[in-house]
Amino acid sequence: MKQVVNIFEKGQRAFKALNTLGAYCHKSPVEQSLLNLIYFRVSQLNGCAFCLDMHSKDLIDAGEQSHRLFVLDAWREAPFYTERERAALAWAEALTKINNGQVDEVTYNEALKQFSEEELIDLTFAIITINGYNRVNIAFPNPAAVGTYTPGMFATN
Repeated sequence: MKQVVNIFEKGQRAFKALNTLGAYCHKSPVEQSLLNLIYFRVSQLNGCAFCLDMHSKDLIDAGEQSHRLFVLDAWREAPFYTERERAALAWAEALTKINNGQVDEVTYNEALKQFSEEELIDLTFAIITINGYNRVNIAFPNPAAVGTYTPGMFATN
């Protein structure tokens, strides 16, 4: 699908609101490497090429091992994710693939074992944010932009 509406031009006010939430998440006590891993996984689930390109580059630039990205789709079977990462990935998948309107109790309890209440709230809003960005990029695709991202391009201080 070719881009019909230029969301970056016509949707500046809406993007400003979403970017404010993104900036909040960037300052979260949840480690940025874990947030980027979650952003990458959620973007896989949603099929957002721009965000996959962006977050893979940010992860690799920050020192992430490429083999962990290659098998992220099978994180449950792969031995090289920590319990904290596994809890975050399960939480991200539960919030992205909403099943029966709620997160199952096992996923919720495991997340609370690995994250403080504040961290879990921030993780939740980070997942909401990346789902929002994914959906905007899917609704208003810009194929010419895929592959153009450079690490830190949208960094906020």
